[in-house]
Order: sequence, then C-alpha cells, then structure tokens
Amino acid sequence: MSLELKRIIDQVSKEKGLNKNILISTIEEAIASAIKKQAANPMDIEIKYNPDDGEIDIFQYRTVVEKISNKDMEMSLEEAQRLDPESQLGDSIGVKLDIAAFGRIAAQSARQVIMQKLRTAERDLIYEEFKDRVGEIVNGIIQRVDSSGAIINLGRTDALLPTSEQLPHENLRRGERIRAYIMEIRKGAKDPQVILSRTCPEFLVKLFELEVPEIADGTIKIMAVARDPGSRSKISVSSNLSDVDPIGACVGMRGSRVQAVVQELRGERIDIVLWNPDPARYVYNALAPAECSKVIVDEDNHVLEIIVPDDQLSLAIGKQGQNVRLAGKLLGWKIDVKTETRHANLENPEYRNLLKLSGITENIADKLFAAGIDSVEKIAQMDAVDLAHISHMKRDMAKAVIEEAKGSNESTNGALR
Repeated sequence: MSLELKRIIDQVSKEKGLNKNILISTIEEAIASAIKKQAANPMDIEIKYNPDDGEIDIFQYRTVVEKISNKDMEMSLEEAQRLDPESQLGDSIGVKLDIAAFGRIAAQSARQVIMQKLRTAERDLIYEEFKDRVGEIVNGIIQRVDSSGAIINLGRTDALLPTSEQLPHENLRRGERIRAYIMEIRKGAKDPQVILSRTCPEFLVKLFELEVPEIADGTIKIMAVARDPGSRSKISVSSNLSDVDPIGACVGMRGSRVQAVVQELRGERIDIVLWNPDPARYVYNALAPAECSKVIVDEDNHVLEIIVPDDQLSLAIGKQGQNVRLAGKLLGWKIDVKTETRHANLENPEYRNLLKLSGITENIADKLFAAGIDSVEKIAQMDAVDLAHISHMKRDMAKAVIEEAKGSNESTNGALR
C-alpha cells in the first residue's frame, strides 16, 4: 500500500501538475472519514502520511477522564499514564492503531480520493488556463462529430465547436486539424467547457492578425466587421501611417494574405473596405463594387439614402440583399438604395400621388411611369386588364385601384369647383 500510494501521488503530481501537499492533505482527510464511517461508534481519528516512505499512520485520540462512559472517545488516567507518565485529566492522548486493520479501507479511500481530486484539480487547472485565453485562436484535432457539434482535442482538454458555430456546409472529419476562436469558458459541476466558434466576426479579425503583420503591430486597424459566415464578409480597415496602404497590406502580394484567410474560411468571399469617418464616403467604399451617384445622409436617424445608376441596383443590393445588408452592418447605419430613375420619380408630385393609392408600391409606380401612366387621372381612365398587365398586379386589385383613382379624381375636381 505504502509504495503504491507514494508512486500514485508522485505520478499524479508530476503528470497533472497538482500540488503534492494539497493532494496528501485531501487523502488524509478522506481516509479518516472512511474509517469513521466504518466504525461502530464515533471516533476521533487523525491520519498522518509520511512522504518519504509513503507510510500512513493512523492515530485514535481519546480524552483522559476519571470515569469512562465512552471507551472510543475516553481513557482512564491510569491507562494514560502508562502511555505518558505526565498525562493529566483532560489531556487528549493519541494512540497509534494497527494499519493492517484499516489497510483495505485506506487503499480504497486513497484511490477514490485521488481520482476525485484529480478530476477537481484538472477542472480548476483547465479553467484557470483557458479563462484568460478567451479571444485567442487555437488549433486542435477533431475527436468526434455529432448533432450537438464537434469535439476538438486541444491537448490539455477537449473543446466544443457547436453546430451553430460551424461554417455552413463545412464537412468536419474525425482526425482532421482545425482552427477556431475561443468564444467562452463555461465552468460547471462537470469539466469546464471550452466553447469554440468559426462563425463569429472576431475569428475573422484574429485570422487577419495572424496573416497581416501590420495589423498585429497596430499599424493597421480593423475598424468593423460584418459576416455572413461561409458566404461573404466585409471588413473596414484604416492605417495610422499615411504611407501604408491598409487594403494592399491586407490583400498581400498577389492576394496571398487574404487568400490564406479565404481558404481557412472555406472560400468565404471577403471585401476589404477603406474606412472613413465621413459616413457618405464610407458607404461609397462599403458598397463597392457598385457605383454610387449620390448619398443623402440623415444624421439624426442614422439613415443613408443611396442613389445608384439603374444598371447598378442589383450589384449594389447584392444577391438576396447581401451586399447592402453587410454594408449596413459595417457602418451601423440603415441603408436605403434607390435607382436614379426612382429618385427622380419621387421628386415628381404625380408619382407621390400614385403611391397614395392602396396597393401601389414604388415598384408598381415605376412600371406605370415607364409606360407613360404618370397621374392618378390616367389610372382612373384605364381598363383593369391593361392595368393588371402593366403593373403585374391581380385583376381584382387593378379594379380596386381604378375605382380608388376615380374616387380620388372626383374628390379633387369637387374641391376645385
């Protein structure tokens, strides 16, 4: 028992980095508790471990009294003075017990407490190690993948890459190496859980810091990030040195730097935008490659109205509105994109009158104006079939619009008379 216990303590302390004194103290307390539980009556037990030879000494303490009422907790003065001639009433005398009688209990308790203490200490060590590493990128090996996510071995511990934090369509395989961002450390009753992410904007920032020395040393600063993970991202950058091109530095020679990030993100398209304190100039850059004709800034409501050539609308908005949505996230402003034609139409009072009719949207009003139907009066004179054909609205809706236009005309003419 002694040699085995000493070997276990030494091994655990060395391999797991646990403090020997704490481990020994816990073992002593656990063995004492185990012995007390097995004893028929309460006992005052103390365990002493000798780290030199691994021996465990068990002492039972009893109080010296005139008359014994509990032999497990008390001893007579006569017995006490045989052990120590200087003993007096009220003294507490410790008697060494035979270890053989408790050897099996001690061994079992030692093993149990070592495992329990090991788990607790490892949990604390892992938490202490990783709590200050939130915000770092780590490398790991995929251990398994299930419905909750992927378990990533980081060496000291396993981390969880939840399904929600994985890139869309990312095919993770057991045994592959992967990089991810430490998003959170959760400490609970079980092992602390390191939560990873590959979709958060911070992961993109950290990847650029690794690839672009000028970002790492502070010459270039990433001002904002907007991501549709796995699809497209925008980052805005600025430099505190006039002779440093922040976009060129991020792109790298022949695109080597940005391509390294794109490859890590499984082909995610990355737009690098030049930051500007002027929101009008900033949005010009953010909506690239689309060209803007005019920007109207509403400072109070943080709204930007962007006027673009008619043939640039789809490019400015992007597939499913992605380009304008990401630009809005990048700036933190609401962005409303209009073509030059619509903007000009909105300046026309007759166009605005059309919009007052139920069911007439800006898209429908654009179609009507393009067909020469540029007033409520003209709509009132139309056939429902023709209006439905031009506007692409349903015939019942077209009839209702015509009736409303007629009513509007009558009201206007009556007011004029």
